[in-house]
Amino acid sequence: MSDMSDWLSVTRGDAPLLLSIPHSGTDLREVESRFVSPWLARKDADWWIGDLYSFATALGATIVRTTVSRSVIDVNRDPSGISLYPGMATTELCPSTTFDGEPLYRDATPLSTAEIDDRRARYFDPYHAALREELARLRQLHARVVIYDCHSIRSRIPRLFESELPQFNLGSNSGQSCDPALSIAAQGACASSGYSHVLNGRFKGGYITRHYGRPQDGVHALQMELACRGYIEEPIGAVSSDNWPTPYDAEFAAPLRSVLHTVLSRCIEFAQSPQA
Repeated sequence: MSDMSDWLSVTRGDAPLLLSIPHSGTDLREVESRFVSPWLARKDADWWIGDLYSFATALGATIVRTTVSRSVIDVNRDPSGISLYPGMATTELCPSTTFDGEPLYRDATPLSTAEIDDRRARYFDPYHAALREELARLRQLHARVVIYDCHSIRSRIPRLFESELPQFNLGSNSGQSCDPALSIAAQGACASSGYSHVLNGRFKGGYITRHYGRPQDGVHALQMELACRGYIEEPIGAVSSDNWPTPYDAEFAAPLRSVLHTVLSRCIEFAQSPQA
């Protein structure tokens, strides 16, 4: 079953697994004309994540997804303004720059509080209402549920991290958002693939992972940040409107997609296993 608005989709399944896809959107809504360029405003999208995880519906997963660009509002940021990574470069609830530090807006005047509040009411709040509704529905069916937050990012962004990012970046808020057995199972699937991987490295989990992960209440949250090179051809060096994003190629993505299938299968197995 799928419920659709013009920007928010919920595809319902009955497995104890909820996929959140908060950053694959490219819709700039009413803000488009204010950005320096549409390409710049879409540059940091989690490109083709919906295509990459399309197999999840066959596993019975529920998927919540927004088509609104993270440059309009980032539904994976703490609305209070608290930084997820104090002392490190990051972007805001309504970003003013790209990951590379480029200004997003033609007008240098910061967004007003009223405008940010309006975007939150129109996009952030409904997205999280959908997550809460689906988690509550699945908890009626299962003693344990996994919320898996899907992300990707370019492999090299010096402003955000040094050197090349590992292929698989799992985050459990330093062990607070899920039972260790879940992160161990997911990490094991990554390790056996031969791809580079890390648990709670540069990316420990965003607002969604940290906010909804309540192991004591039967909700276990895990974030997966993928380096884009594993499923699309990444340009070497700086990206531009001429070379980014590269198209999605199902054949190129197939090996990594197979690993993700194993990761999600293990998430379901964890949720369905007898509790200690």
